[in-house]
Amino acid sequence: MVNKPTSPLRAWRALRDQLGSLRRVYAGSNKIVRRDDFANYDESVLLLHGFFQKRNVWEVMEDRLRYDGFGVFSFDLGGMLGLNTRRPQELAEHVAEKLERICQRTGLRAFHIVGHSKGGLIARQYVQQLGGAPRVKSIVTLGTPHHGTPTAAIGLTLMGLGAVSRSPWDLLPNSAYVKKLKADVFPVDVPLVSVHSRADVVCPWWSSVLVPKPGETSLKNRPVQGIGHTALTYDPGVYLIVRQELREAAALYKERPAERRA
Repeated sequence: MVNKPTSPLRAWRALRDQLGSLRRVYAGSNKIVRRDDFANYDESVLLLHGFFQKRNVWEVMEDRLRYDGFGVFSFDLGGMLGLNTRRPQELAEHVAEKLERICQRTGLRAFHIVGHSKGGLIARQYVQQLGGAPRVKSIVTLGTPHHGTPTAAIGLTLMGLGAVSRSPWDLLPNSAYVKKLKADVFPVDVPLVSVHSRADVVCPWWSSVLVPKPGETSLKNRPVQGIGHTALTYDPGVYLIVRQELREAAALYKERPAERRA
C-alpha cells in the first residue's frame, strides 16, 4: 500500500495544533476584553499561558468556562514582544504578588488554576513554594513539562542560548528548576491534574506524566489522544475534562478543614 503524501492543508493544521494560530496567538495583542466580575462567582478560574505565547490562546477556553458559570481571569505575563519569555521562577513570584493584591481588592478568597505548558509549572510553584496552597482549590495542567521537555533546546536556540531569555534552560529535563520542583512534596489538599497527549510533540506525554511520591495523594493523570500541544487549550474534549475536574475539586474544597483555607 502506498502512503498518500500529506496535503499542505493537513500539514498546516497539524502545525497550528502544536504551536497555535499565527494570527490569533502570536500576531494578536495581549489586550483582552477586561471583566472584573470574576470574584463574584462561586468558582473562579485563573488561566496561565505557556512559553512564547500570549493569554489570547485562552479565548475559546474562557468563553466555554464563562458559559458554564465560572468566573475567569488571566494575566499578561510579559516578555519579549509580549510573549511569555520570562523565567518561571520570576513569573511565579510575580503571579503570587499579583494574586494577593487582587484578593485584597476584590475579596476573592480561593480559586482554581488552569495552566498550559510552562503556565502549569508557574501554578505548581505558586502552590508548592510560595504559599499559594490555602488559596488554590485545584490545578489542572495541559501539556505541562513536569519533568522538563527536550524541545526546550529548540527554544534555547531561538533565544540565543539564553542571551534573549534563560527560560528555556529552566524547561529542559533535569534542569535545576525542574529538579527542585519535583523534589518538593505537593500539598495533599490541592488536586493536581495533568492532561497530556501522545500527539503532543512540544511537550511529549512522558514529560507531563505525574509520578506521585509517598504522601502525594492528590495527583492525577488524564491522558488524551490525537491532540497537539496548543490544541489542548481549545479542544472540546479536553474542555470537558477540565470542567469535570474543576467541579469535582470545588466539591472537595468544601470539605477542606477551615484552618487550611485562605
